[in-house]
Amino acid sequence: MPDLSAFPITARWPAQHPDRLQLYSLPTPNGVKVSIALEELGLPYEPHLIDIGKNETQSSEFLSLNPNGKIPAILDPYGPGGKPLALFESGAILIYLSDKTARLVPAAAAGRYETIQWVFFQMAFIGPMFGQLGFFHKFAGRQIEDKRPLERYRDESRRLLGVLDTRLDGRQWIMGEDYTIADISMLGWVRNLVGFYAARELVDFDRLRHVPAWLDRGLARPAVARGLAIPKRP
Repeated sequence: MPDLSAFPITARWPAQHPDRLQLYSLPTPNGVKVSIALEELGLPYEPHLIDIGKNETQSSEFLSLNPNGKIPAILDPYGPGGKPLALFESGAILIYLSDKTARLVPAAAAGRYETIQWVFFQMAFIGPMFGQLGFFHKFAGRQIEDKRPLERYRDESRRLLGVLDTRLDGRQWIMGEDYTIADISMLGWVRNLVGFYAARELVDFDRLRHVPAWLDRGLARPAVARGLAIPKRP
């Protein structure tokens, strides 16, 4: 049985199953990327709810695993060479899980790099822009009288959706017929944009020709439906 006691995070969130991959997360667009991937891959794992509302991401135990203080993070008891490996940043975790299982990426090297390119597109652009749009449209930013920040993030979100729409022209998934970590990285963000952030009309979502159907296909996958609610909220 692996010994995870060297990792301080396990003192606050004990591993009931130390032989399983440990997931520290919350069902947000970033958090569900990893739970969806784990559900798709069928890897045994143990989820731990990290409550952002209670500021648990800033606890010393969580920061010992993820110095960036954001969810998600993982602790794999059987990392490279059979040694425990801790990782933070959702994109890096998705790439690690796909490498670990040789799944959710095309087998050819060129396809693998192209897939990673779209994961980075989500991390660098879609995630930050959609998150800011949500802040100014749904949360405290709504109280700001100057609407130029909202307009900037609205226009950029529309542009990014257009990039994704163009990519999906003639494709079922971002990489064509292959459902990959690129799709997983974006599904939660697009879902939140039109659902939780209530920005469907704001970004002219229904003008898109391909993204809405892609989103529907993704949400219809059983692993996605399960992953969207993991870790289970109280």
